[in-house]
Amino acid sequence: MPANRNALIRYKAIDACLRNRQRRWTLDDLIDCVSEALYEYEGIDKGISRRTVQADIQMMRSDKLGYFAPIIVLEKKYYTYEDPAYSITNIPLSDGDLARMNEAVEVLKQFKGFSHFTALNEVVQKLEDHVYSTARKSAPVIDFEKNENVKGLHFLDELYQAIIHKHPVQMEYQSFSARQPQTFLFHVWWLKEFKNRWFAVGVRAQNGHIYNLALDRILTIQPDHSSEYIANETIDPELFYRYVIGVSVSQHLRPLLIKLFVNRLHAPYVETKPLHHSQQVVERRPDGIVIQLKVQHNFELEKEILGFGEGMIVLQPERLRQIMKRRMREALVGYEEKNG
Repeated sequence: MPANRNALIRYKAIDACLRNRQRRWTLDDLIDCVSEALYEYEGIDKGISRRTVQADIQMMRSDKLGYFAPIIVLEKKYYTYEDPAYSITNIPLSDGDLARMNEAVEVLKQFKGFSHFTALNEVVQKLEDHVYSTARKSAPVIDFEKNENVKGLHFLDELYQAIIHKHPVQMEYQSFSARQPQTFLFHVWWLKEFKNRWFAVGVRAQNGHIYNLALDRILTIQPDHSSEYIANETIDPELFYRYVIGVSVSQHLRPLLIKLFVNRLHAPYVETKPLHHSQQVVERRPDGIVIQLKVQHNFELEKEILGFGEGMIVLQPERLRQIMKRRMREALVGYEEKNG
């Protein structure tokens, strides 16, 4: 790749000139065209030196950028391409280029559920078609966790537009615990993803209480352009989630120091993939490790601990320890019952 953006602009300007065989190009002509291109694209009005354009021509001729441009000089004065069909935009991709492009396609394709990336989807499709038409289609080497059957993903675009254009939405919403859906005006501040589930975070009124609403519980959305949008002027999302696992944040709860014992089998996984950025190993034992977190007690924390089964035990605080004991006991009762 060229060393910088200006160099790429110069190469493309020279290439455009040399592909135009309706006129003959002197070095001074090329200098003028390059100067005009730099002014048009970058606002550079100081022109370009003769030495720079000569060096660019030599660079294009060389193998350093993979161009191998067949630039010749006729009558010791006029520059042109020996091959009339040549252009630096037509150079073949190397195997390494194809591999990197293929990986980039696979990464970008993960956004296809995010409907406001529609324009990007078209670009990705073109890129994918180009890669696969140049080389045999191979299996992707990067596989992301995804669930395309998650409900509510089609609301992402409307919510995103509501945030960008700063207008509230009329939302019909029914939580898991509600018997009937509610309809209310909602001011979306940001979108949050956790474990393949999306949430719209914002406020319903001036009282400042922040709600995180699961997209899979939204029934309908209508943009409301007649009501004044309540903007987020004080809260940094990164700081907002600083002391939680997941999305459930209480603005009134202080984070707790939580100590967990992790047995020897699970310890390597927990150390290499911490439960939270505050995680610290405070003790190493023959049978495992003790870690400490500074987080709020929320539903996601309990689920994370339960997910390790017998491999993780709450040491403190005592209230959380008792809650987890009760939940484990209830789970055991469920296994012992003959439900089948």
